[in-house]
Amino acid sequence: MTVRDVARMAGVSVATVSRVLNGNEKVAEDLRDQVRRVADRLGYTPHAAARALASQRATAIGAIVPTLEDATFAVGVATLQRRATEAGYTLLLASSNYDQQEELRQVRALAAHGIAGLMLVGAQHAAETYQILDAKRIPYVNTWVLDERHPSVGFDNREIGRTIANYLLDLGHTVFGVIAQRSPESDRAAGRLAGIRDALAARGLPAPRQQLIQRSHKIIDGQIALRMLMTEGPRPTAVLCGTDMLAFGALVEARSLGIEVPRQLSITGINDVDFASHLHPPLTTVRLSVEEIGERAADFLLASAQGKPAARQAPVPFSLIVRGTTAPPAGMAGASPSRPGRRGEKKGSSR
Repeated sequence: MTVRDVARMAGVSVATVSRVLNGNEKVAEDLRDQVRRVADRLGYTPHAAARALASQRATAIGAIVPTLEDATFAVGVATLQRRATEAGYTLLLASSNYDQQEELRQVRALAAHGIAGLMLVGAQHAAETYQILDAKRIPYVNTWVLDERHPSVGFDNREIGRTIANYLLDLGHTVFGVIAQRSPESDRAAGRLAGIRDALAARGLPAPRQQLIQRSHKIIDGQIALRMLMTEGPRPTAVLCGTDMLAFGALVEARSLGIEVPRQLSITGINDVDFASHLHPPLTTVRLSVEEIGERAADFLLASAQGKPAARQAPVPFSLIVRGTTAPPAGMAGASPSRPGRRGEKKGSSR
């Protein structure tokens, strides 16, 4: 496949194809889209990728994460890089900023470098992303999720939501709030919210009140969302946060509002980052084995790059870590709910 084939199929000149594939923004947008669609469909591989194919050896593994601000992604990528380096590969890293079109642009750029494999986060990607990877025969793996349609390494996010909600239901809570990311930006958050709804519905309770944020997981987002939950409508007695950072913001705002945690409000997080156990009170959260995400993703991509068999689905376990931000709701202080196992840890299924 050559640049001339792309030009002929797209009905443009070779020079136009070259300008488009080299990122020249002066070409009209509709023409750029036309050329890229044809190149993707034909699996045209320019520049470094063509040299890698000619030598039968790509020397880089790619990874695209939604943001570089999230410590959990950083830990997973660091593990991926270590395993890739040990195998003689270089890691090429990009960020999509939770934008599918930006992710698609990064996929095109990495594919042009001749990568041997690509780690993606989540399963919600532009259709063109999968088309490019399939056409260029680049192995890829979706991470932080379990996805039956594509190779994946991750968690049963719906089960995570059910596990947290059932723990709080067992404590006696019946009025819930959720602070999480919008599902168009995070299918992981959408799965966990679905699990929370499952648990509440199974006990005949209404869906939780939601404060959904877009893209950011900053402390201020948790603060703003908790204030809205506690000042608009019926107050929840338990708030489930999509990340520890959001939970930290919720704790800060609860103190500002004069709400005692956990006596008047229980708060939970997800990730179990380093500071979670050092908060006052320490945070009840879900521990995600993000190092294992990086390890298993690397194992899949390296095996695929070398033509070796690899499992398409790799479930990763999680654990509910019970600490000081959760308790029975006010008025049920004498309740004696069942307690998790040793060190406040309750294992979760990764089905």
